[in-house]
Parts: sequence; structure tokens; C-alpha cells
Amino acid sequence: MRFALIGAAGYISPRHLQAIKAVGGEIVAVCDPSDSVGILDKYGYDIGYFSEFERFDRHLDKLRREGKGVDYVSICSPNYLHDAHIRCALRNRAHAICEKPLVINPWNLDAMSVLEEETGKKVYTVLQLRYHPEIMRLKAHDWQHKAKVTLTYNTPRGAWYKYSWKSDMEKSGGILTNIGIHLFDMLLWVFGPAASCKIFCQERDIAMGQIATDKADVKWLLSLLPKRPPSRSMTIDDVPVNFSGGFADLHTEVYKDILAGRGYGIEDARPSIELAARLRNDT
Repeated sequence: MRFALIGAAGYISPRHLQAIKAVGGEIVAVCDPSDSVGILDKYGYDIGYFSEFERFDRHLDKLRREGKGVDYVSICSPNYLHDAHIRCALRNRAHAICEKPLVINPWNLDAMSVLEEETGKKVYTVLQLRYHPEIMRLKAHDWQHKAKVTLTYNTPRGAWYKYSWKSDMEKSGGILTNIGIHLFDMLLWVFGPAASCKIFCQERDIAMGQIATDKADVKWLLSLLPKRPPSRSMTIDDVPVNFSGGFADLHTEVYKDILAGRGYGIEDARPSIELAARLRNDT
């Protein structure tokens, strides 16, 4: 399988590069405005590199016309560019494998579905927590009562964060979409659709609220506060759930599932994107 990658210099891209290598894929082209992409030498010395998206797009089109097109485009770019980069992949007759969130605003998912139908190519999303053994165990559990869930997640960020696209609500969707989307997807996958939700606090570096489903009442807290230690904790009926470890190879499991003809797509991503948008606008 031939892969192209958008966003090679980012925080999450090494997991995609490792996953592509693990499934036997070949990386043929990469796009990133940052030219600090020496990491690519671990995966080959003849990978086409482009700092300008337009030239990258043209290169993919050229490869396709020469009968050497890519099969997948992996997308690790900033959130607000995901929609455009997914469209680029599909226009070039490649499947898209896109980091969360697929889009910031849920109404963009409908147009994406139409493009899937027009091109015959799929849009896959990376929902790696669904492959975590402990989360899979919770998903399989037969809930006989409405659980009381408390989720606290702190991932400290330094001063750089407020100057980057990540702190720009228009570009990232804010903390709810940029950070919370991982956890919201996990919660809805395990406990079912959100019947109601409330938000009590929403700032650049902290947010907290509640979600009610048929199976659980969830209190959650997200923060980026550098004075707090990193934490990822969840209790269900006051019993701790350990899902702090076991993340090393989850992206590889995602890629294996996609290449096996499965994987999660647009409709799988929709509930958490809709929930984040509801919470974001409930101020």
C-alpha cells in the first residue's frame, strides 16, 4: 500500500509513520510547511517532500495519472484544514485516514459523505481509544444500572499553546474539540448517545461539564494547566478504571483494522463532533 502524509512535523505524526511502517506500507510523499522533517529518514530516503500544499496536491495528481497513485493519505494537519485535506485525498482517488476531529462543525460531515459516494473512496477517522483493552472491556460490559462516571483529564501545556492554532477557537474548536473529542468519543461509544449535556466552565485551558446517557451520568473535567501534573483518571461507581497506559501501539491497530477492510468512518465520528459542538455553543 502506498501512503502520502500531511503534517509530518507535528506531535502526532510519528505514530502514523510508525503505524504505516508496521503494516508494511510505503510512504511516497509528505507535505508540511515546516521543513524540520528529518524524522522521514527513518522511513526512506526517496520520500517526496513538499512545504507547499498546492505542489503536494499537484504531485499526487501526477502520480495518479502515471498509474502510480497513492492508496491512502494520512492527515495530521491542524483541525481547521482537515476538511480540505480530506477532499484532496478523495479527489486524488485515495482513501483518507484523518486524525480527530474529522471536522470542527458537524454539518461539514454531510458534504464529506457526498464526496465519498462520488469518488468511491472512504474517509476513516482515528479513534484509537476504541482499541484500548480496558475501554473494549467496558464496551462489552452488560450495564444493569445507570453508572456514575467521573472523568478527569489534564495534559499540561506551556506558554507556546496560547500563541498556536490550538488555542484559536476558529481553528481548533477549543479545548472541547481539540482535547475533549478523544474522551467524548470514548464515553459515547461505551455508554451510548448523549441524551443531555451541560457545561459549567469553558475557557482556553479548562472546561468542565456533565453528560447524561441511558447507561451513565458523567461528570468530566478537561484542563491544560501546567501547574497540575499530567493525569488521566476515570471512576465508575467510585471504582477506578485504569486506562493511563497501553497507548503505544493503538495507531497501528487502527491501521491494521482499516487495511483489513474495517475501520471507523464518518458516521462513527459524528456523535462526538456533534456533542463537542453542542457544548461549545452552550455558553
